[in-house]
Amino acid sequence: MALPLTYNLRNLLVRKTTTLMTALGIALTVAVLLAIQGMLAGLEASFQATGHPLHLLVLRKGSNAELNSVVTREQFQVLRGKEGIRTENGEQMISHEVVTVAALPLRGQGESNVTVRGLSLMGVRMRAEAVKLAEGRWFQPGQRELAVGLGVTRANRDAGLGQYIQIGSTQWTVVGIFDGGQTAYQGEIWGDANQLGADADRAQALSSVLIRAPDRDAARRLAARIQTDQRLVHEAIPEADYYLKQAAEGRLLQALGTFVAVVMAIGSIFAAMNTMYAAVARRSREIGVLRVLGFSRASILFSFVLESVLLALAGGAMACLLILPFHGLSNRLGNMTTFSMSVFQFRVTPSMIAAGLGFAALMGVVGGLWPARMAARKDPLAALRDL
Repeated sequence: MALPLTYNLRNLLVRKTTTLMTALGIALTVAVLLAIQGMLAGLEASFQATGHPLHLLVLRKGSNAELNSVVTREQFQVLRGKEGIRTENGEQMISHEVVTVAALPLRGQGESNVTVRGLSLMGVRMRAEAVKLAEGRWFQPGQRELAVGLGVTRANRDAGLGQYIQIGSTQWTVVGIFDGGQTAYQGEIWGDANQLGADADRAQALSSVLIRAPDRDAARRLAARIQTDQRLVHEAIPEADYYLKQAAEGRLLQALGTFVAVVMAIGSIFAAMNTMYAAVARRSREIGVLRVLGFSRASILFSFVLESVLLALAGGAMACLLILPFHGLSNRLGNMTTFSMSVFQFRVTPSMIAAGLGFAALMGVVGGLWPARMAARKDPLAALRDL
């Protein structure tokens, strides 16, 4: 015969202070784990949302990012002559682009590196499904004008409409603010490729080429032609794959956060164990009475483990309540591939909440098992004699 659940709940409520302090320790542990998972989920969602399925990104072989790739204007002309590039109103959907970084002051203290992308108006049109103009207008070709992502405007000073941003030795005027949604474009600044290339001393050798193919089969054939062309030392990869590789930047953070959570979990387990050992010591005669009434050792073992799990789940629930308000908030993380800040939205998913509660329950089982065994092995008559 099993002890009723109300028995465990009553004992937890009687020891309010101890229960609350132990639950808080578990809550902080679970909150750390959920915070890391939420950041990683937001970062992955941002990169997964970036990139058109028919876009190919041409980079120099061996380059892991646009920042350290080179495509000369002569090579760009070779690429323009390739079969399999989609046209729109008689114009090829291809954009020769330059990527650099600029240090902008944060709204608080310090600075952050921001990706600055020089592109053509065709490059803007090719991303029209992911990016919408929120304020102002797009930059004009040949002018030192910029359109800034909402994520940059919110995080950095001097990045609002009509303000000036220093790129290299020159100042550029912000003439537009665009909304990149959950894509990586939200954390970028866009301007004219030719003007930016000249100011960055890359007038003849820009960074990458973005191409849209008519369909997936045409994209594969075009990528193969670029790969085997002896005049080129470049490769064409799906744009979406390029951004997905950048999501790997969060793996180190995940490993570090998980390590910290495990270390904290060990402390929380000992706290739960101490709480349950104290409960067993205080309820020694009570355990003796239960045994005399016919409750088996297994019932008492299960009851005390269950009580420890309930205590841990209370902490897990508190952690979920602490983390939920951060869902959807904009966040930033340094990207070692692009040497700039990646902007993303913090995410809390049902699977994350379930994992957090499961992690808490596991701490409860481990922390309560040994005290529960001690309670179950007590001799009934000896327990009744305990003061």
